[in-house]
Amino acid sequence: MVIISRFLNSSKYQLSKHYPLTYVRPKKFLGQHFLNDQNIALKIVEAINLSPGRNRIIEIGPGTGVLTKFLATNKSVDLRLVEIDSESVSFLKNHYPEFRDQIVEGDFLALNISDLFNEDFIIVGNFPYNISSQIFFKVLELRNQVTQVVCMLQKEVAERIAEKEGSKTYGILSVLLQAYYDIEFLFKVPPGVFHPPPKVMSAVIRLTRNKTHQLACDENLFKKVVKQAFQNRRKTLRNALKPLTLHASIYALPVMDKRAEQLPVDQFITLTQLIQESGE
Repeated sequence: MVIISRFLNSSKYQLSKHYPLTYVRPKKFLGQHFLNDQNIALKIVEAINLSPGRNRIIEIGPGTGVLTKFLATNKSVDLRLVEIDSESVSFLKNHYPEFRDQIVEGDFLALNISDLFNEDFIIVGNFPYNISSQIFFKVLELRNQVTQVVCMLQKEVAERIAEKEGSKTYGILSVLLQAYYDIEFLFKVPPGVFHPPPKVMSAVIRLTRNKTHQLACDENLFKKVVKQAFQNRRKTLRNALKPLTLHASIYALPVMDKRAEQLPVDQFITLTQLIQESGE
């Protein structure tokens, strides 16, 4: 298969199927499963929609640099690497000396992003399965800066995030993220291309910031309503939202006969508006 890439100078890099992992030991407690298929790595990087000018990118959990290798070939990319594993950090500094000052050893979840970028940026990475949901909640907090996310994670989580209403997998993250991002399920990745192979399938998704700068309702209340609605997803909203002690007029609404998984994002926003206007 011939691969043509705006990231890849074919005279400089020759693709082999596997990327060497000689110096880094995958650590179970960090949820590390190193991707070792370079064609898939390149496909992930190619899924990033770059702008004509400067592109600020934070790569989460670069590990041994299988994505970094391709990101580094594009001169429009201003790259920061955030890695919690000290062994991986040492590997990256040895193999990518030009990025020594752009490697941040630490936990992305605890990071002060302003230390890296004060402007818009893109997130890319092979997310550890055990903290992928937490990463997305941080993305929501940073939604006015994060313009795009291209990432690989557990297939079931990817499907849940990209799913629309009416599905059993549609949930809290689906609604909260889709309120601010257009989400595309791009492709599946089998366990055999990782070291060590995970017990589940993986998938790559792309989140692109939509034009919604501010929801037409109280955003904190919106989050509260969505979370409470899915706490008891088998119940109708009338019963699921009882702990919020809403105004009687809200419980009488026809929408309250539905379950949380039946409501698209815009109806959750409308419901939150009505709750807000009722004085709650």
